[in-house]
Amino acid sequence: MAISPPSDLVLDVLRAADPQDVQAAQAKLKANRAAFAATSLAAAGTGFATTIDLLDGTESRAKLSHNDKSVKSAEMPEEYRKFEASILQNFVNSMMPKDSEEVYGKGSAGEFWQSMMSEQIAEQISRQGGMGIAEQVYSQSLQKVRNEAVPNAATDEDSRNRAMSMLDDFQRKVFDLAPTERSQA
Repeated sequence: MAISPPSDLVLDVLRAADPQDVQAAQAKLKANRAAFAATSLAAAGTGFATTIDLLDGTESRAKLSHNDKSVKSAEMPEEYRKFEASILQNFVNSMMPKDSEEVYGKGSAGEFWQSMMSEQIAEQISRQGGMGIAEQVYSQSLQKVRNEAVPNAATDEDSRNRAMSMLDDFQRKVFDLAPTERSQA
């Protein structure tokens, strides 16, 4: 009977250990394995950050079907991008895994960390061009401002007539009240 001292020693220690301690050690090993896998993906150029960076290219934007932007993101105010990020956060949060207590923790603290993660993911998506929500809202607001700058003659004439009518009514009321106030005094 041959023995292998290192493995037999490890098995003997495992048999003598508390089952909860063994589970905690196994969880730590799984977390380390996941961290190593994520680091390996990032080093190989296939990680999450690389995928987000690819969205900056024109081919990826064409796949997302909003390459034909009329508004440049450099001239768009930051508020529109933040608005898009807040909308995207709801979408990302609904897509996050629900059974992720090992990653984020349990209870309200876990929910808080998960919402922070979805907020950061949505922020990155929005910074890299997003889904086109910010550009669309910004171009619509620009169009509204441009339309208001050009006066509509028909509307302006109607508004002028209405204002003059209101002014005449006001003057009549003021001047009609003036003689009655004098006669009472």
